[in-house]
Amino acid sequence: MIAELIMVGTELLLGEVIDTNSAYLAQRLAELGVDLYYVSRVGDNRRRIAQLVNQAHQRADLIIISGGLGPTADDLTKEAVADAFGLELVLCGEALAEIEEHFRRLNRTMSENNKRQAYLPAGGKALSNPKGTAPGVLLELPDGKAVIMLPGVPVELKAIMEDSVIPYIQQKLGDENRAVIYSKILRFYGLGESAIDNIVQDIIAAQTNPTIAPYAGSGEVRLRITAKAANESEALRLIEPVERKLLDRLGPYFYGYGDEGLEVVAARLLLSRKKTVAVAESCTGGLISHKLTNVPGSSGYYMQGAVTYSNAAKTAVLGVDSRLLEQFGAVSRQVAKAMAEGVRQWAGTDIGLAVTGIAGPGGGSAAKPVGLVYF
Repeated sequence: MIAELIMVGTELLLGEVIDTNSAYLAQRLAELGVDLYYVSRVGDNRRRIAQLVNQAHQRADLIIISGGLGPTADDLTKEAVADAFGLELVLCGEALAEIEEHFRRLNRTMSENNKRQAYLPAGGKALSNPKGTAPGVLLELPDGKAVIMLPGVPVELKAIMEDSVIPYIQQKLGDENRAVIYSKILRFYGLGESAIDNIVQDIIAAQTNPTIAPYAGSGEVRLRITAKAANESEALRLIEPVERKLLDRLGPYFYGYGDEGLEVVAARLLLSRKKTVAVAESCTGGLISHKLTNVPGSSGYYMQGAVTYSNAAKTAVLGVDSRLLEQFGAVSRQVAKAMAEGVRQWAGTDIGLAVTGIAGPGGGSAAKPVGLVYF
């Protein structure tokens, strides 16, 4: 099955609202083994929404539309879908009763505008919304394809997706066609994206299932290996030999999997080796200590920290020799080493870690530009 997503709302195009719905929908579709090739955003314009629906109908078996189901004049998704397929909007008594019941539970009077939410494209089925007034809509087409319309409010969209849409997709797929799309992410530090791509380009080019995709993060590169298979175990079986090939070439730069940041990996290593650490920070202002202590169990390895911005603090707290500061400056290899030694002795830990640098935006020079860091 091929799906396509259409996210409706001028607020999305203006950047006023972050589109989290498409990420959630994409993840859930992948877990069901449904292929997703296109995701579109469109403003609250009836003609343009209808055009996108027509395009998606040519490419996909299932169209999922988010947004534009509210009670106001700019909520035009159902009208646009009706236009796309030459249908009329008809009042759904079941949907109207559910909307009226929602207002009764809240002890509020339903406005006439809310009645608009009970109109569906002819042949459409209302999908119950336990979190709000806008029912979802399932419209099955004569060619076997389907359009699903969901509210744009994330909590409402997720509720209808979990309660109604996922069971529908599973039923449509059947046991024989059911699959999963599973990804494993490898994280690397110390090489840029282009360098990694050059090293493993032949492996990437040779793969069809699983596929490999590199993408750069903040100071690191990730390789995503994605397989489609009958179940997660089978997908992992396909991924494992490809993972081994990648690590054979990139092993020295590999540090972790998935969502595990450097701090999580560092914490695991410190705990497994029964080592303790103390941190002295200048330009980072306590950020490294925050990262290390944000991992559960950090009291087992993190003992102490100091933010020593000024030269006087470096000397008073860490015992950095003032002559080093005068000769080499606060941002220097020599002072970073002295800070690390000082914080280790001060805290009585196995490891002392220190950082000093020029964070900017001002304060740099030709000899020591903004961004220079000693660690």
